[in-house]
Amino acid sequence: MLSSVLNGKQAIQVNIAIMRVFVRLKEMLSTHKELAHKLEQLERKIEKHDEEIKTIFEAIRQLMTPPTTAEKPKRRIGFHP
Repeated sequence: MLSSVLNGKQAIQVNIAIMRVFVRLKEMLSTHKELAHKLEQLERKIEKHDEEIKTIFEAIRQLMTPPTTAEKPKRRIGFHP
């Protein structure tokens, strides 16, 4: 605040530098918001894909397990009195 009140050459340069810093800070904050939003979107996609991958693995495991039905005795071929 003092640099904006003073009229010296150095005070004006300091004031300009301070304003530039605040502008850059504002730009960085807005950039970080965008990055945070994009990161959040990626996390949602990954979570969705994780759920889909789990479902696929469960289906594969079900296909890999042999059927648990008891085997029926084989019927003999031919004539039976």
